[in-house]
Amino acid sequence: MRDVVDLVQQHDEWRLRRCLNLQPSENVTSEQVRAILGSDLAHRYTLPWGQEWMGYHVQNSYRGTRYIDEIEALAERLAREVFNARHATLKPLSGHLAGMLTLVATCDRGDTILVLDARHGGYDGYQPEYMPSMFGLNVEFLPFDESAWTLDAPPAAEAIREIRPKLVLIGGSFILFPYDLRPLRRACDEVGSLLAYDGSHVLGLVAGGAFQDPLREGADILYGSTHKSFFGPQGALLCTNRDDVFEKILKTVTWWIEDNAHWNRIAATAQALLEMKAFGRAYAKQVVGNAKALGRALEAQRFPVRFRDREFTESHQVHYDAHGLRDGWHVTPDEFSVRLEKNDIIVDSVTRLGAQEVTRMGATEAHMERIAAVIVRAALGDDVRKEVSKIRSELALSFVFPP
Repeated sequence: MRDVVDLVQQHDEWRLRRCLNLQPSENVTSEQVRAILGSDLAHRYTLPWGQEWMGYHVQNSYRGTRYIDEIEALAERLAREVFNARHATLKPLSGHLAGMLTLVATCDRGDTILVLDARHGGYDGYQPEYMPSMFGLNVEFLPFDESAWTLDAPPAAEAIREIRPKLVLIGGSFILFPYDLRPLRRACDEVGSLLAYDGSHVLGLVAGGAFQDPLREGADILYGSTHKSFFGPQGALLCTNRDDVFEKILKTVTWWIEDNAHWNRIAATAQALLEMKAFGRAYAKQVVGNAKALGRALEAQRFPVRFRDREFTESHQVHYDAHGLRDGWHVTPDEFSVRLEKNDIIVDSVTRLGAQEVTRMGATEAHMERIAAVIVRAALGDDVRKEVSKIRSELALSFVFPP
């Protein structure tokens, strides 16, 4: 039986050195970030308490935290700077838990929330049967323009005025184009609703100024995963400009959602934030450019990519049509993903492709044309592993951006 170290080494060799990863929900970190994740911080705690325990005032439940506390303060400062926010926390362990934290901190049982339907790319966790059912929340869905694949802002604003929800939660797993937030902001102000933006998929593009700026455009809360278009470790961060909202959120973290925030992750995210400040704008611009180039190249080969009339995408994602895949290549999305994986091309099985990881490794538009070619050939059943290996050998092992 192979041991754990052997399996990890084989995984690293395959995924980090041989594969082209086009899954939109993953990214690759720098060597510095990976080193921090494996540091002594990985098994340490801090828990500032400031409460009474058995008649004694307890400032912190743990000692030995002088550097940990400084690291967290630095990480929060960097997040505020990158996202132009008054307040920031990196305590949420994932985008899902950041969403849970937002719901718990802003809503009470019996309240109504407005979200995107999963049929329109909305996150499954916000659908009625999942997190809302845990917290006793009613769910209504926002109007959506399927032809443009974005929120239908005027009807959505009217829905806010009519339903008067406690929270309007924007953001999705299938996201190609920015949302028009300003009409929603005006409607929320009229009825006293909060507006939150789940930027899990596009957080790196938001940080790099290449998608939209939710806090400037009207969102009360911005949060998201730090490992998709943002190139940090798995985890999340949350930002807001509202003092009252941030106070409620911080009060809801410890003992309700979590206690240990994984300080190696927070330190590693701080390093990723420093990298984002250094070259995030160039990276984010190249991600969108590469995603568009991938769409164009696939469409030129008659692959059933969607939204040609809108230049395919304004994010890191490119979507394809499952019915067109079946009719043209006689495979399902799952079979498509299996064929590509056999050729060291990693995609998900839900009709999305992502350009962020290969961009992080230094890919340009010219690489995307070659990547599109091997995708199509692999979908047809050809063995393209040699071509994939050649493309992969031209890219960095983990991160060299800009090239």
